[in-house]
Amino acid sequence: MSDVVLTSTEDSVLVITLNRPESLNAMNPEMLDTLAAVAAKAADDPAVRCVVITGAGRAFCAGGDVKAMAESNERAGSSGGGGLVSRADVLRQQEEVSRLLHEMPKPTIAAVNGVAAGAGLSVALAADLRIASDQARFTTAFAKVGFSGDFGGTWLLQRLVGPMRARELYFLSDILDANRALELGIVSRVVPHDQFWAETMALAKRLASGPTLAYARMKDNFVYGETNTFADTLTREAENMIASGQTEDHRNAARAFVEKREPVFQGR
Repeated sequence: MSDVVLTSTEDSVLVITLNRPESLNAMNPEMLDTLAAVAAKAADDPAVRCVVITGAGRAFCAGGDVKAMAESNERAGSSGGGGLVSRADVLRQQEEVSRLLHEMPKPTIAAVNGVAAGAGLSVALAADLRIASDQARFTTAFAKVGFSGDFGGTWLLQRLVGPMRARELYFLSDILDANRALELGIVSRVVPHDQFWAETMALAKRLASGPTLAYARMKDNFVYGETNTFADTLTREAENMIASGQTEDHRNAARAFVEKREPVFQGR
């Protein structure tokens, strides 16, 4: 595996670390291709019960590697080289990391340890939960370099903060500190930097020890409900409720409830 993306596993928690700290973990093609592959593998791995994505050094991810893009544009001319359709197809494949974080049948956490900008912010938004260090900073950034945005940020952000606020954040590219991001609902919690990783892993391990099959169906309800009617979502909820009730985890947890003890979930 490429060393621009590192992985490690602890108590069924897969930690994905963006590892270009010298460039604030800016995304180059190697990182983007590797991220998509790692996320796809994690989604299908039953041994992985929770996924955490974070950055090495003092940043989560500064977005695309603009310096490399500028050099590439100079070499290839203003078109950037290659046909627009083929380049869009490549980018769309790389964007799969966002879809997978958002839809994979297990909880995902973005551990935002520093700046999250541009596509880095978009990837963080794709996770189910975002926990931020009090040193974290957030910006859409795209307008500052004449880009429109990618990796699902426009779709995700307007669902978190509302369409008008999302447009403002995209048009102006203002920088938000961690507490402002918390106020807007962009992150779920802010933690002092010296406690950040311990609290992140405590949350991840709590989720990994939970009812992962039920979490998968909860996520399916949320994802389905984002683009379907209330009536249709009620039907989907009913189907998932009945299916989750057929699992060993449910039966064991119901027994534990009656016996007044903590359940142990096996993912079966």
